[in-house]
Amino acid sequence: MFTKQNLLATLAGFAVMFLLGYAIWGIATADFFEAHALKNVMKETPDMLFIALGNLIGVFALSSVYGKWARGIHSAKEGFQFGVWIGVFTGLGMGLLNYGTTEMMDLTGYIAEAVIEIVFYGIIGAIIAIVYKATAVKKS
Repeated sequence: MFTKQNLLATLAGFAVMFLLGYAIWGIATADFFEAHALKNVMKETPDMLFIALGNLIGVFALSSVYGKWARGIHSAKEGFQFGVWIGVFTGLGMGLLNYGTTEMMDLTGYIAEAVIEIVFYGIIGAIIAIVYKATAVKKS
């Protein structure tokens, strides 16, 4: 679990997840999601420490699961596919559960969130896989 591959993939994935997540949800889609929110549950000032910590723990979990899932076969394509399944789980699975049980967003917001998460986690998965491949023990 605390292998060189996993820790380096976690660091790379964390950097991408944190920065890309801010670019997507903090800047590019903020107005869109504000328009589709049914209730404003956002903090006035987000706590970046907890956002960073959540990203770090999340990407460590993704990297650990990827390491088991990949079984030593690492490529950007395989990593992207892994991430897509994570995005399907979080975006569609959890998103539709949230839509069915809460009043945070309308259905358009949840569908858009699902599409974004599928691509977002696909990219994170590809980054994790690339680092795993680059740091794999070379066979002589």
